[in-house]
Amino acid sequence: MRANGTKIVDGSGKEVILRGMGLGGWMLQEGYMYQLSFLGQQYKIREKIEASVGAEKAAMFYDQWLNSHTTKKDIDALAALGFNSIRLPMHYALYTLPVEQEPVAGENTWLSKGFTMTDSLLAWCAQNKMYLILDLHAAPGGQGHDLPISDRNPARPSLWQNEANRKKTVALWKQLALRYANEPWIGGYDIINEPNWGFDDENDKRGTAEQHNIPLRALLKDITDAIRKVDKKHIIIIEGNGFGNNYNGIFPLWDNNIVLSFHKYGNFNSTAAIQRFLDLRAQHNLPLWLGESGENSNTWFREAIKLCEDNGIGWAWWQHKKMGINNLFEVKQPEEYKRLLADWSGKGPKLDAAESWNILNGWLENIRLENNIFHADVADALFRQVAVNTTIPFKQHVINSAGTINAVDYDMGAQRVAYYDKDSASYQYTPGVNTVGNKGRTYRNDGVDIQYGNGQNYVYSIEDGEWLQYTILISNGGNYAISLRTRSEKDGAVTVLDDDRLWVKMNISPSPQEGWNTTKSKPLQLRRGIHRLKLVAEKGGFDFLDITLKKEK
Repeated sequence: MRANGTKIVDGSGKEVILRGMGLGGWMLQEGYMYQLSFLGQQYKIREKIEASVGAEKAAMFYDQWLNSHTTKKDIDALAALGFNSIRLPMHYALYTLPVEQEPVAGENTWLSKGFTMTDSLLAWCAQNKMYLILDLHAAPGGQGHDLPISDRNPARPSLWQNEANRKKTVALWKQLALRYANEPWIGGYDIINEPNWGFDDENDKRGTAEQHNIPLRALLKDITDAIRKVDKKHIIIIEGNGFGNNYNGIFPLWDNNIVLSFHKYGNFNSTAAIQRFLDLRAQHNLPLWLGESGENSNTWFREAIKLCEDNGIGWAWWQHKKMGINNLFEVKQPEEYKRLLADWSGKGPKLDAAESWNILNGWLENIRLENNIFHADVADALFRQVAVNTTIPFKQHVINSAGTINAVDYDMGAQRVAYYDKDSASYQYTPGVNTVGNKGRTYRNDGVDIQYGNGQNYVYSIEDGEWLQYTILISNGGNYAISLRTRSEKDGAVTVLDDDRLWVKMNISPSPQEGWNTTKSKPLQLRRGIHRLKLVAEKGGFDFLDITLKKEK
């Protein structure tokens, strides 16, 4: 690929819209991915593992982690879903020693582990005709005050405080470019992930107010010059300060094959939100790439991707797996994991080495793709919902004279198409907007609030006017009664529509304490075939467990 005016094109000159996934958590763990925000950086996580099971087993753990977290199965699965590119967040310490560990000051010891992993990943990508974009996520010394994203130890000099760290960063990129200069499935070099540093004002910890960015521009140019000595073909991807978004002082550019990356989290998905990048594209005649985004609800995902693609911008999502529902693959918590967290956080008893090792082995098993929970609703939002504004069943609901549908198994589709919830996304970086999407953070990643209790998932926190749609197949037409199981301390009301036509209105009565109440309608006709039942909460405030349809004489 290469930059051609405001577009990215392949070797034949055809425009490429990158649809990518970031492999966060593989080479570089961030604490939040595994409910370890109280630790943050990977080196602190490793210290806890060493304290629990010893240095030798900690080394075994990380070897197995690197061999298991992302494999050919993961890349094959992502390709099958529709991704055409992969962004690899690299930890420099897998490729070279930290400057303070170099046997000879100023020299670079190259480590085989990182290069071998990258070679394997590139082969898996090439087999799937996917571009691999190399991203230096953790630079020597760390590139900002957000410590977990670069595994930075603040007790040591940062990338910006130490010339040896800067020289090692430049040398690493030259070594990578030398190795991959003639690889057609290398999509580009994303040379520094999310710088966040105030050069003019040390109190500007995020780098968002920086006006000049002189050290950042100088390093980006030095890295580019080093790469171009051995590789004149591949795209150079640059990220501004302030987590990839502050480009003050970066222009004019120094190379004619550069793509400008921006990152987008938790703000509105309007043209105004990306206008400054559209203006830079037009002014400087270069392509844009949304190099990192995600960590939100399906509604936000769909809107952000549609905004980009409508403006001819490719994207890379973050990330393909972790604990939690807002990614394609969910890593399940191993048994007794909460006890390990309590030990590490000082909120529970210390576990012995054998018990800790057993939990850690369970974690290693759970990160494998075959043991992940696949979230089809997330995949649907990233691809199908961007292209078409229709619904498809989340699960097949076939009613043969009688059947029960779980409330949480409503259709897949966009907000106001498959469901309506008054709080459908998180705008955590938008002052005054305090929404979260699914408040229960379980089962599905739509705006619908889902909770788990007593072995069941159910919809809760239902507000007036919210609704859910279910596509069902009636295989035997006739008169059917509909029963709803709900739980509430007060009266509620539901209107049921059949293919947007009024079918029945039902009043919800308060339920016994801790119990579910069944509300049943009179029998009404349902013809044989596909029906779309929409349940509208005219008066909310109740929990909703399931629907039963039963044919009656």
